[in-house]
Amino acid sequence: MKHSRMSLLAVAAAAALTLSACGGDSGELVEDPGAEAEGGEDAGGQEGGAEDGEYDIALVSKGFQHQFWQAVQSGAEEKAEELGVTVTFDGPASETEIDAQLQMLRSAIERQPDAIGFAALDPEACVPLYEEAEAEDIPIVEFDAGCDSEIPLNISKTDSMVAGALAAEHMAELIGGEGAVGIVAHSQINSTGVERRDGFVNKMEEDYPDIEIVDVQYGDGDHLKSADIAKTMLAGQSDMAGLYGTNEGSAIGIVNAINELGMEPGEVTVVGFDSGQAQIEAIQSGVMAGLITQDPAGIGRATVESAVAAIEGEELEEVDTGSYWVDENNIDDEEIQAMLYE
Repeated sequence: MKHSRMSLLAVAAAAALTLSACGGDSGELVEDPGAEAEGGEDAGGQEGGAEDGEYDIALVSKGFQHQFWQAVQSGAEEKAEELGVTVTFDGPASETEIDAQLQMLRSAIERQPDAIGFAALDPEACVPLYEEAEAEDIPIVEFDAGCDSEIPLNISKTDSMVAGALAAEHMAELIGGEGAVGIVAHSQINSTGVERRDGFVNKMEEDYPDIEIVDVQYGDGDHLKSADIAKTMLAGQSDMAGLYGTNEGSAIGIVNAINELGMEPGEVTVVGFDSGQAQIEAIQSGVMAGLITQDPAGIGRATVESAVAAIEGEELEEVDTGSYWVDENNIDDEEIQAMLYE
């Protein structure tokens, strides 16, 4: 997919070369010096810009506060260096700051990069801005969570329904197939929060009738809010068998609540999502039974690769980067270590 501004520059450069050929004394082609300076964006252009570092890709994530997003950025930058392209990576301070994220997307559109990668906090609010990007011929690829639009060319993410079900399977096994379980979720708006919750709940309802989901509350992925929610759940359900946190902040909140209440490791089975140093230490100490990790660096790499393919007009498909169970038994395995981030 090409930008109109690129096409105009290419035409102008070609015209300058033709005029020089016709008017020069020697009849040799003489390059217009302005064409190289101004046409630097298009030099190699859509035909081979990646080799010369000409592609400019703007990535807008859901946030920066979790180590997950830092790992996504690291993977994106790694792939950008490999492909010889430039990436920028922005995200709001908190995953509740939808307006701030939309302003970052608007700013990205206004500077007209060659492609945009976006992870939606609100699947509806992004639709008008996607339409603006399409009007500017800027291709959009998505990562982690999508917008309710037909405009994006693909998405690179974990299948969150599958991942939620995987968490449920391990929780059920750990608590012996029966008991009360609570969920501390991070969002009831964006797709990752909804699907990780629903994948977990659906699996329990389908396969484990003796397990009851007694409460689902939302802490916005904030450690403090999630800890308060977990404390309230534990106070209200004296026989709570397990708690499930749907992202890094939710899971760390649960761990903090367990510690602050002075509960013994394993007294309540805790299953988390994502990775990060705090969760790794919680598994090692026995406070957390295990977690579902994604491949955040892989998501970053796949997003940049998809963006370059989109710029070059290739057909794209959804990329599922997978989900993996981690506990004390496999946390040191080489293949698992590659999925963790600290």
